[in-house]
Amino acid sequence: MESLYYVGVAVVALFAFVLAIIFFKFFTTWLRARVANAPVSIGKMVGMSLRKVPVGLIVDNRITAVKAGLDVRSDPLEAHYLAGGDVSHVVLALIAADKAGISLDFNRACAIDLATKGTGKTVLEAVRTSINPKVIDAPNHVMGRATIDGVAQARVTVRSHLDRFVGGATEETIIARVGEGIVSAIGSAHSYKEVLENPDRISKTVLAKGLDSNTAFEILSIDIADVDVGDNIGAKLQTEQAEADKRVAQAKAEVRRAAAVAVEQEMRAKTQEMRAKVVEAEALVPQAMADAFRSGNLGIMDYVRMKNVQADTSMRESIAGSEKPSTS
Repeated sequence: MESLYYVGVAVVALFAFVLAIIFFKFFTTWLRARVANAPVSIGKMVGMSLRKVPVGLIVDNRITAVKAGLDVRSDPLEAHYLAGGDVSHVVLALIAADKAGISLDFNRACAIDLATKGTGKTVLEAVRTSINPKVIDAPNHVMGRATIDGVAQARVTVRSHLDRFVGGATEETIIARVGEGIVSAIGSAHSYKEVLENPDRISKTVLAKGLDSNTAFEILSIDIADVDVGDNIGAKLQTEQAEADKRVAQAKAEVRRAAAVAVEQEMRAKTQEMRAKVVEAEALVPQAMADAFRSGNLGIMDYVRMKNVQADTSMRESIAGSEKPSTS
């Protein structure tokens, strides 16, 4: 019996020792929460520790929320941490929204926080943008371009739309839509002078298009920061068209020149053919003279007189060709 008694005493002592270790480990955190009127039981702290949840993070954020007038329990904070969310950002966002009079409950704040995870944005940034509107340069200088198609640079003031922040289009969509609207507004102007004289017509036209639909932002204003008259696209297109027409005309002229050259070569060939026929005809003359001699139609004296005439003609032609005009 004594041995059982000692075993029981040892078990009780061990249990008391374990309780003492747990109590002293979480006593400071428990006391801090208790004093701040945001109590968290030591049992819940032990459970958090077993689930590898940072007890101090959960308790401190509950204290922050309670001190700001928000009754956020520890269990939802722990669940959001286990889901991979940022507990601190959610609590700060809830406090900022409450102070600004913006309706934002805990579940929606957690949804926004999880949706923005890995995007470089936070739920706290969304709430702050909803309170203090954000200015977006269209286009953004990070894109490597300073103006939209070399004509204008706009500054878009937006405010986060918390109802559409999850699943809504991002800043890139806003920039693209604003760029499209600016190009359309400038393209519809009769002259670039109208754009330079009244830049506000661009912003009015763009605002009327409802560019913030299905986006995470609400557009408050669009201001034209700079208007730059770049290349005259119409004149440039006309110049390129004229250049193309000139090349077509040159190609057609080249076709006609080639055809003329071909006709010239053909005429030369025909000339050579005619000359060949003349030579062929001249070759028949001696044969005809021989036949005339044999038939008695041509005598020797007739032949001599013909030769004399030919020689006289040749001499006259040579003399006429060698004469040069006299110079006084």
